[in-house]
Amino acid sequence: MAGNNNRVHGDLNNTEVMRETNFLVPDPAYAGKTLAIPESEDDAEIRSKYRPFLTSPEVANSDWISQSELSTVLKLSEADLAKTGGNRLKILVLYGSLRERSYSRLLAYECSRILWRLGADVRVFDPSGLPVKDDVQHQHPKVQELRELSKWSDGHVWVSPEQHGNLTAVFKNQIDWVPLSTGSVRPTQGRTLAIAQVSGGSQSFNTVNSLRILGRWMRMFTIPNQSSVPMAYTQFTDALDEQDHDAFVKAEGGSRLKPSGNRDRVVDVMEELFKYTLVMREHFDLFGDRHSERKEKEAKRLREVEVTKQEEKAGQEGNATSMVTAKLVNGIDVNGVSKPS
Repeated sequence: MAGNNNRVHGDLNNTEVMRETNFLVPDPAYAGKTLAIPESEDDAEIRSKYRPFLTSPEVANSDWISQSELSTVLKLSEADLAKTGGNRLKILVLYGSLRERSYSRLLAYECSRILWRLGADVRVFDPSGLPVKDDVQHQHPKVQELRELSKWSDGHVWVSPEQHGNLTAVFKNQIDWVPLSTGSVRPTQGRTLAIAQVSGGSQSFNTVNSLRILGRWMRMFTIPNQSSVPMAYTQFTDALDEQDHDAFVKAEGGSRLKPSGNRDRVVDVMEELFKYTLVMREHFDLFGDRHSERKEKEAKRLREVEVTKQEEKAGQEGNATSMVTAKLVNGIDVNGVSKPS
């Protein structure tokens, strides 16, 4: 375009071919709005077991997540809840550390709180007690719990620390226990996936890169955005005792992400995951439909038809032989009937 004022160094950035985009204006009517499941409507057992990220109403109604501008995705979620009769997105959150103060767990909780405000049914799996992957303990309660959660979910959030330049054994062990298929059910195929990592040193992307590879092998749709939180020990506020009520509320319950570009990126990633999952959920069967699998199923069907035909043919021949041996003619026993002389 002649006269384009966006040209940079002779259009080194190729701005002339950029697609025009429309900026979505925030809707102030959604400021502070939440679509979270009210406690009165939530399953008490599920809430106790899988929602450790929940804070008191006093904290939840005033913390940084409640103040984040999320009107676009809140509108989408609200419309979808109305359309589906309250069928909420189901998000499973996994983290990769058993430490008492685990930063991957703290980040997983912040991710969960964002998705919770947007109206998702969020469940966090506790990896403690999950046995090391083997070929024996498939019926272990923690293994079955993880597999059932994966089947239940529409999307996942994976958060792992980076240790020795890659994801932790605690995290990988969880993925290893989730099979690619269980009979005709694929616990992960077609699910959406958001990935994040925490590290003790400078910012790295080794772990999110490995998580992205894992997501592909699990046949999941891993969203383009991702989060990497460096020097995690500096990124969270201190843990606080609830006995000091005023300080506790002021600190948003303690162990919360501090304001930063890293925190903003976490919101971006969760917002993106929610949007993609919302769009894709009603088409999961379509996205899971594959030419190679249709071909394989048809070949199997034809083999079964052929086997049935052979069995029927063998049965008919067997009946005919039996009738001749028994001297049956049109079903009448002709034993002892002499031929006319």
